[in-house]
Amino acid sequence: MGARPLVAILRGVTPNEVGDIGEALFQAGITWIEVPLNSPDPLQSIIRLVAKLGDRAVIGAGTVLTQQQVEEVAATGARLIVSPNMNQDVIRLTKAKGMISLPGVFTATECFAALDAGADGLKFFPGDLIGPVGLKALKAVLPTTATTYAVGGVSAANVPDWLAAGAHGFGLGSSLYKPGDSAQDVAEKAKAIVAAFDAGAS
Repeated sequence: MGARPLVAILRGVTPNEVGDIGEALFQAGITWIEVPLNSPDPLQSIIRLVAKLGDRAVIGAGTVLTQQQVEEVAATGARLIVSPNMNQDVIRLTKAKGMISLPGVFTATECFAALDAGADGLKFFPGDLIGPVGLKALKAVLPTTATTYAVGGVSAANVPDWLAAGAHGFGLGSSLYKPGDSAQDVAEKAKAIVAAFDAGAS
């Protein structure tokens, strides 16, 4: 699963800046990076990230809703498919392509359906609605082998609470990158989150 189960979500990033931001994330210790498909020219950004970091980091796409989008992302050489929802056809095609599947889930029904379809991990979204209390309750019934990610409302401040509730990892969006942020801005935020994760996970 890579060094740390932290996924950077670069919503709104542009192809011209994505390389420097990706490198800044990698140097800070975040080695999973996804570009949501509702960003400007997302496939071009993903192609550039794969070219620059593909041999060192796990690069992929977020907000993947359809099988056609899975096909398009697979053609870039990316290895990760992240969705806000749970679509078994998307999960199965992702796995057939040899890629990592992290679908969005909220309920026990969605969790088990995602696992049945072969998902590699469960993205609890929106995390700030489920909260550590909700995650802890769901983890009581999930297989112990299920990998759980909290996404939405995660920050350096609440990472310890999530880890205590049993979260394995995190998807980090606006707490890590907002459109207009420089690579240096992202590096500073990434270092703070990595430090909080390492402290909580140790």
